[in-house]
Amino acid sequence: MQRYVNRARSKAEKLSNAQILSLFESVSEENDVLQSIFQSLSTALFILDKDFHVLRNNKAAESSLPFSTHLDDAKNSGHPFWEFIDDKDIASYFKNCREKNITNSAEDFTFVTSGGTVRFVSITMMPLVLDNEIKGHVVTVSDVTEKQNQQVRLRRMENLASLTNLAAGMAHEIKNPLGAISIHIQLIQRALEKARENEDKLPAKKFVEDHIDVVNEEIEHLNTLVMDFLLAVRPVNASLELKNPHDVISNVCSFFEPEFSKSGVEIKSIFSENSKNVRILIDEKLFREVLVNFAQNSLAAIKSVDRKQGIFAISTKVDELKYILRITDNGCGMDEQTVSKIFEPYFTTKANGTGLGMTTVYKIVKEFSGEIRVKSVLGEGTEFVLVFPIPQKGTKLLK
Repeated sequence: MQRYVNRARSKAEKLSNAQILSLFESVSEENDVLQSIFQSLSTALFILDKDFHVLRNNKAAESSLPFSTHLDDAKNSGHPFWEFIDDKDIASYFKNCREKNITNSAEDFTFVTSGGTVRFVSITMMPLVLDNEIKGHVVTVSDVTEKQNQQVRLRRMENLASLTNLAAGMAHEIKNPLGAISIHIQLIQRALEKARENEDKLPAKKFVEDHIDVVNEEIEHLNTLVMDFLLAVRPVNASLELKNPHDVISNVCSFFEPEFSKSGVEIKSIFSENSKNVRILIDEKLFREVLVNFAQNSLAAIKSVDRKQGIFAISTKVDELKYILRITDNGCGMDEQTVSKIFEPYFTTKANGTGLGMTTVYKIVKEFSGEIRVKSVLGEGTEFVLVFPIPQKGTKLLK
C-alpha cells in the first residue's frame, strides 16, 4: 500500500476525482486495520515525541503503569510523560533518559498497585525514526508479574526437598524430652503402686512434685521445639520488589552503632560507588532481618573473646552483574566442622540458641535468588559473602 500511495502522490495532479476518492478510501481502510492492530496489542505501547510528550498509546497502556491522571489528560497537558507516573523510580527513569538524551534503553521495575499487590514490569524504549531522523520514542511496557511469580513458586518447591533433613532433625530433638517424660511418669506410677500396697500412704509431697516439675519442663521444651519447627518449615512470605539495598544496610548499621560502641566494637561500612544505586530483587523487611541476624551473631562472637578493638565490617560492590555483600568480624571464629553445619536446622553454638537463625537467613537469601558463603578461622574471625543477581535487561537494544 505504501508503494502505491507514493506512486499516486507523484502523479496526484493527473488523478481524477474518482481515483483520488478511491485512494483515500483505501488509505482509510488500511489505517483502520493498523489502528485496530495497535489497540489490540497485549503489550502496552506509547509513542512519545522528542520531549517525552505522549502522542499516542494503545488500550493496554492505560493500566500498564501507575498513573496519577488519565492518559488523555496527560496528552493534552503539554507536560512530559514522567510527571504523570505515580512511582518515583519509573518517573526518574524517563526523566533521566530525557536529560541524557538516551534513545535505546531497557529496564525492569516493580510497583505496588492501589490494591496492595506488587507488579513486575519490563520497560523498553527505542527511537522513533522517520526519514532517517529521530522524531521521538517508542516505549513498550510488558507485565512479567506472572513469570516472576512462577519462578518464585518453582524455587519454593525446590526448597521443600530440604524438609527431609529438617524433619529428621526434629525427630531427633523430640526423642530426648519424650524419654525424660516417660521415665518420670514411670517413677510416679511406681510410687503410687507402692502407696496402694502400703495402705494408700502416699510418698512425700516433694517427691511427686519434683517429677511433675520435670515433666512440665519437658512439655514446655517440646512445645518450643514444635513452634520452632513450624517457623522453620513455613514458606518465606517475601514480597519481592526491585529495591536499592544501600539504605537498608546503612539504617541497620546506624541502629546497632550505640550498642556496638558500648561493647567496644567499631562498625565499618565500605560501599563502592557502583553499588550505591543498584537495585536488586528483595523484600526490604526480610533483608533487614538477615542483616540484624548477622549483626547480633557478630557482636556475640566478638564479646566472647578478649579484643582491644572489635571490628564489624560491611562492604558492598558490583562485579559482573552480581551485587556482592561482604560481612566480617574479628570474633571467636569457627572451626571447619562448625562451618560445615552452620546452616543446618537446630545446630547452634549458643547455650540458649534455637539453631534456626542461620537456617532462616539461608532460606531468605535463597528466596532472593542469592547465594551465601562462609569462611572462618577459629580464634580470628568470620566472613560471610552474600551474592545477589542484578536483573538483566531482557531486550536486546538496537545498535
